[in-house]
Amino acid sequence: MTDPVALTADLIRCPSVTPEDAGALDVLERALSAAGFVCTRADRGEVKNLFARWGERGHVRTFGFNGHTDVVPVGDEDAWTVDPFGAEMRDGRLYGRGATDMKSGVAAFAAAAIDFVQETPPEGAVILAITGDEEGDAVDGTTALLDHMAREGEAMSVCLVGEPTCPEEMGDMIKIGRRGSMTAFFKVIGKQGHSAYPHRACNPLPALARLMDRLASHELDKGTDHFDPSTLAIVTMDTGNPATNVIPAECRGTVNIRFNDTHSGAGLTDWLRKEADGIAEAFGVEVEMRVKISGESFLTPPGALSDLVSAAVRAETNRVPELSTTGGTSDARFVKDLCPVVEFGLVGKTMHQVDEHVEVAHVRQLKAIYTRILRDYFA
Repeated sequence: MTDPVALTADLIRCPSVTPEDAGALDVLERALSAAGFVCTRADRGEVKNLFARWGERGHVRTFGFNGHTDVVPVGDEDAWTVDPFGAEMRDGRLYGRGATDMKSGVAAFAAAAIDFVQETPPEGAVILAITGDEEGDAVDGTTALLDHMAREGEAMSVCLVGEPTCPEEMGDMIKIGRRGSMTAFFKVIGKQGHSAYPHRACNPLPALARLMDRLASHELDKGTDHFDPSTLAIVTMDTGNPATNVIPAECRGTVNIRFNDTHSGAGLTDWLRKEADGIAEAFGVEVEMRVKISGESFLTPPGALSDLVSAAVRAETNRVPELSTTGGTSDARFVKDLCPVVEFGLVGKTMHQVDEHVEVAHVRQLKAIYTRILRDYFA
């Protein structure tokens, strides 16, 4: 049997801080190839990606897993009580950067897939799409894998993303969708002048303050059946002005929006532009705007896929998982364009933290859940 804990430890020992791979995908490729998976690299730019398939291409029933081996930086290494890449075991916990997010998840679904296809070869195919670019800009990671699949005629019938999804207890939540995410960057341009003679200047700061207030005070929606209300947060307002007697020529502000299925990135962009134009006219300033849309909102409606995963979680944990769309973004936002997708993984309390760690028992339990999902899917 493939030990998911040992595999997690091997992955943690690879310091794969985005965009470095540090040998993490080599570890997985060796294990998967030995089990009969056909492994292909779908690298793009500086990012390394691994596509692995067991079974013939073109099967109607193809189950896919998606995950990432890249991790965020360790931060203040002196604050850690363990080596961030040492994979140290203490009191039933495995420590290291990526232990929770999400090398354990990748190890669990890889171990489950390896043992499953060797013990009970299914009538169908199993695909693993693993990237080294989820924690970064995510432009050359899962999107590159999906582009590779399109070129090669590969497809997944359904997909499970192994991100940590449980907020408190193992098995308490499955993600069936995600909010959209976008950031708007504003630059308000006025005219510099002496603060003692404000009538000779055009101060951009009141215009920016009014714009930020209008945006933050606006109720975007009241939520939908599966989503909480959309939110807009002011994340920075800057002038870069060290002088107290100078009215600056320009200033900047940035907002981040997390939006539900009431909206689209394009529709929110139009609203932001309209608000900015109104402020520009009212204050006699120029307002430049740039928007970055990280992902649209999406929902995999409750049905066959979520029922399959829920049943496996319930059987292994005695817990009925909540179907949720809360949290940030994940690479499921890309996979949803290919096939139905849900997310299920470990408890995420320590992800991105100092002394990140995972319960060893939970990693083995997660492998059992993934194994049951595969068995029930191909039954």
